Formats: sequence, structure tokens, C-alpha cells
Amino acid sequence: MAGHFELVDAPDGGYRLRMLDGAGNLMAISVTFPTKRAAVAGVAMAREIAGTGLIRDKSHDGAGSVIRDRVRPVSVPKEEAARRKKVPAAHKKLPTARGAVVG
Repeated sequence: MAGHFELVDAPDGGYRLRMLDGAGNLMAISVTFPTKRAAVAGVAMAREIAGTGLIRDKSHDGAGSVIRDRVRPVSVPKEEAARRKKVPAAHKKLPTARGAVVG
């Protein structure tokens, strides 16, 4: 599920980053950066935070707690269909013999 970043013009001058998932759905929009170089540095920071950052629940019922649950990304229909495709017979695992004695 590889996504990508898009560098776009900000309406008030400067640049913004858009983060999109593998299906092209918008996931996040950055703050405004004054230069393209600063925006690219912002991507590096976003990658660092996404890879190591905690999730702090600041919602009305979250009380600032840290969410520690491991969750899998939500699948989009196209990705779900790709996972359900049947595996060709040539790629299926062969049954293994259990309890066979070699000697």
C-alpha cells in the first residue's frame, strides 16, 4: 500500500504537501512551507514521525491518552480485491508429510 507525497502551491503563497495513499485518497495536508526545499525537509520529518511517533488521543473522550494498539491499515476496495484473487495452481503450496521418518 505505497502512497506518495505531492508538492502543491499553497493558496497564500509558498508550498504545501499532500499525502495520498496507494489508491490516491487524500490522507493529510501539511502546513505551508516558504520554499520547496523546506517542503522536502517536511517530508523527511513526516516520515520520521509516522515511523516512530505515538498516537495521542486528543478527542473529546480521549483525555490525552496514548493509543498503543497495533492496528492494520484500512484496505480500499481495489486492494481488497487484489488480495482475494485466486493463486494459480503452480504457486500453491504442496501438502507436507507429517510424521514421516527419514532414515
